[in-house]
Amino acid sequence: MNTLIPPFTRETATAKVQAAENAWNTKNSERVALAYTIDSQWRNRGEFFVGRENIANFLTHKWENELHYKLKKHLWSFSDNRISVRFEYEWQDAKTKQWMRTHGNEHWEFDKEGLMKIRDMSANDITIKKEDRKY
Repeated sequence: MNTLIPPFTRETATAKVQAAENAWNTKNSERVALAYTIDSQWRNRGEFFVGRENIANFLTHKWENELHYKLKKHLWSFSDNRISVRFEYEWQDAKTKQWMRTHGNEHWEFDKEGLMKIRDMSANDITIKKEDRKY
């Protein structure tokens, strides 16, 4: 039985955030996409799209371009069926080989089965030196 379903408590919201972090760090786009509803709505920076297939395609392309990707998510707040997180991840640009750190926020809304139906993400990238990596 999935205990990471709404309504969330601090414990289940924290566990949901950790589960998302763990899944994204696998860089397995098909596996990650299963956490979203079939018609999940995404805003990722300036991109807007709908559906699991588009999510998987987006993530596949993302991880082809963002090498050595390592993500850390932190619970920011939660309510009955919503969670907000702040995140930070590091990666190396596949073309330029420049190391980057991305900081941002995500707002998630879940259906009654615990699948994410809305993901709204904002982020900023900064260049870093390889020796300044945290993760």
